[in-house]
Amino acid sequence: MSTPGRPLAGEHAPYFSRYIDLVPEEDVVGALEAQGREIAALLAPLGEEKATFRYAPEKWSVKQVIGHVTDAERVFDYRLLSIARGETQSLPGFDENDYMRGANFDQRSFADLLDDFDATRRATLTLMRGLSDEAWTRAGTANDTRTSVRAIAYMVAGHARHHLGVLRSRYL
Repeated sequence: MSTPGRPLAGEHAPYFSRYIDLVPEEDVVGALEAQGREIAALLAPLGEEKATFRYAPEKWSVKQVIGHVTDAERVFDYRLLSIARGETQSLPGFDENDYMRGANFDQRSFADLLDDFDATRRATLTLMRGLSDEAWTRAGTANDTRTSVRAIAYMVAGHARHHLGVLRSRYL
């Protein structure tokens, strides 16, 4: 696989620029590999008590943030896989607050949530490493918006980077 190149503005909804712009790297797969190690190093030492911390009553706990990042990565991965394989149907959006209401992240162990994130990230990486050059440039529709496979890859990295920044500034 060669590097897919950065997505152009027309390859994704303008909203996602807030995440894509956080990833200056040209090698998005390499950035995702490094990011997985960074997340593990940052969060593994926290422990169960600190993982339930919320910086304000209505905000998510550290556990919920990690669960959300994992959920979002799975949604992005499904979109990436579908579009890479030539799906022509519009893929559904998702509301992170609805997903959070249906989740039980605070009842799970922090170690389990970190393992879940790691497993998801490893699956993301094997999926992306297996894409052909042609698949990286395919586009489809997700949440009623035209988007490309390479844009989604950058969304995965940027979304996690955004939440890493929030964790560092508000939680840790």
